[in-house]
Amino acid sequence: MPGSLRIGALSKRAGVSEHVLRAWETRYGLLSPTRSAGGFRLYSELDVRRVQRMRAYLADGLSAAEAARAVLAEPVPAQMPDLDPVAVRTATVGAAASLRVALDDLDERAAHVVLDELFATLTIEAVIRDVLIPYLHDLGVRWSRAEVTVAQEHFASNVVRSRLAALSRGWGGGAGPRALLACPPGELHDIALLAFGLVLRRSGWRVVFLGADSPMTDIERTAGVVEPDLVMLSASDAARFDAIRPGLARLAQSCSVALAGAGASTELAAAVGARYVDHDPVTAAERLAER
Repeated sequence: MPGSLRIGALSKRAGVSEHVLRAWETRYGLLSPTRSAGGFRLYSELDVRRVQRMRAYLADGLSAAEAARAVLAEPVPAQMPDLDPVAVRTATVGAAASLRVALDDLDERAAHVVLDELFATLTIEAVIRDVLIPYLHDLGVRWSRAEVTVAQEHFASNVVRSRLAALSRGWGGGAGPRALLACPPGELHDIALLAFGLVLRRSGWRVVFLGADSPMTDIERTAGVVEPDLVMLSASDAARFDAIRPGLARLAQSCSVALAGAGASTELAAAVGARYVDHDPVTAAERLAER
């Protein structure tokens, strides 16, 4: 089972940062790379599978050491052919184009067929980072240019959101750290926050999701009840955060608070005692999980 993936490609395929992959390799012997003629580590489809299984065990509440032992104890599949990374990328680009056509045509069935193929081929992290987030950004740009109608934008967003929401079942269980996720009052765009929660869950966190348009009083009250290790608030408009600055400052005095989305900024975060997160939701969740 020769390796063909450099660590960067493995990172994208498996949805785990290179830093974490190296740690899992050196600490637990999770990965078994070969060496190229130039001395580079090359990883196989078995390594991809092991990383995916590691994440599944972490999501079930196991510690990293326990998860690694469980993965290494699993039988090795008799056949696990290596996939050409170029072929995988080509297929991903084609699926993304098909998804755009299906959603523009308001064809929900066709859109779900494409999404089924993507989730069967790639990790949740890769689908979100490489397909859904770029698609939604492009959709927003096309909407602002009047290239798609409000109906098309709402339809597409609802299909994507419903698919991600279906993956969130049971994400509050387990024994890992807990995150409270919410959008401030008036903020209706919560897909990025939903994606952040899904990736965080796959790193072993428990998620309490309040979603769009959450009153600040309810966010504070819920934080007092569940005592989260992190409160993540996301908004696409700075006015949403400006309207609740006093509440953000109060919350940051008792909880670790992070602000994300186009409405957040380093200046705002510093003013209320929070942390500013400027990465895409997948990267943001992965970096948080590394801490």
